[in-house]
Amino acid sequence: MSRILLVEDDVPLGEGVAACLQQDGLEVSWVRRCADVAECWMRADLVVLDRQLPEGDSLQWLPDWLSLKALPVIVLTARTEVEDRIAGLQAGARDYVLKPFVAAELLARVRAQLRPVGEVLLQYRVGPQQLTVSLARQQAWLDGEEVALKPKEFSLLALLLRGCGRVFHRDELLNQVWGYEAFPSTRTVDNHILNLRRKLPLLHIDTVRGMGYRLNPADAQER
Repeated sequence: MSRILLVEDDVPLGEGVAACLQQDGLEVSWVRRCADVAECWMRADLVVLDRQLPEGDSLQWLPDWLSLKALPVIVLTARTEVEDRIAGLQAGARDYVLKPFVAAELLARVRAQLRPVGEVLLQYRVGPQQLTVSLARQQAWLDGEEVALKPKEFSLLALLLRGCGRVFHRDELLNQVWGYEAFPSTRTVDNHILNLRRKLPLLHIDTVRGMGYRLNPADAQER
């Protein structure tokens, strides 16, 4: 069941949207304040976000929320100017729905965003468990339960899985996962490896002294 985070302060509108999504078999978490968004963001598969909230224009916080986890975001707004829609897309939103709207239209747009074109699910046997990875959605599930990974953690996991058995130097991981961003030391990689080990304890990421890391092929068998 896909999980939708609804961020809407208007109670009648929020109740209507939540009911529409739930009737279609979607799980909905509804919050009314920006302060409550981050707590629910990591558990969501898609976000329906009202642009105008009591704290102000929600687009100003959208890049920070997306840095926690890359999610498709549909913005609800009464603003009809082209510049407003462009601002939403530049902030990271995938789609825009203008108020007033028909519930069926919003539902269709939600379903379209939850259905990535050409999505391929990769499956790995990790001990007695099955790890499923979606590169398109940047999400991973262990025996059907989503693993809460931040964007850089997912990118690091995907790289290790694709090069299973190969030793990756820390500098190489920095370059491929973080690109040209500057960090004071390779401890950035080490900290993210620690997070992956904590979240996926049966996925043995070996430390190769003086070099970097490798994913033990015996612990990640592609199916």
